[in-house]
Amino acid sequence: MLAGDDFQEFYQVGYGRTVAMVTAITGSRHEAEDIAQEAYSRALARWSRLRGYDLPEAWVRRVAIRLAIDSGRRLRRGLLISVRMAAEPQPAGPEPGDDLKYTALGAALADLPVRERIVVVLHYLADLPVETIARECGLPASTVKARLAAGRRHLEQRLTHHPEAVV
Repeated sequence: MLAGDDFQEFYQVGYGRTVAMVTAITGSRHEAEDIAQEAYSRALARWSRLRGYDLPEAWVRRVAIRLAIDSGRRLRRGLLISVRMAAEPQPAGPEPGDDLKYTALGAALADLPVRERIVVVLHYLADLPVETIARECGLPASTVKARLAAGRRHLEQRLTHHPEAVV
């Protein structure tokens, strides 16, 4: 439990980590900040219950991951509708804070299937052990390990065989 059970302290301690994790999943810092804000808003609404959890940040992380997945689904649907309507998407310049999209690692992470990307981000960027990831994602540890191995293979292939991705 947090000293003083103070939501503001909880928010200040965990917000940056949540944004970094979601940025790695979505590739967009702007979108990650929106998702993190929404996750913490939901936590605040439930703070009287969450404050008693051993790890309330795990609850926020789980909500943020679900919101990131939903955001990706909405984006894919929007793209599909645009294609069906024969709309030509206009190339947009980088948004401030979207630097991760324009690095080799960011591009490689974006190419990972979302299931692999989530476990890779949680393990390597959020520094969570396999058992914690398994518990938070509702997966067997063996599935998490398999997705980590697949994610590492994909990242290695992308980063080794596509050096032109480095910007």
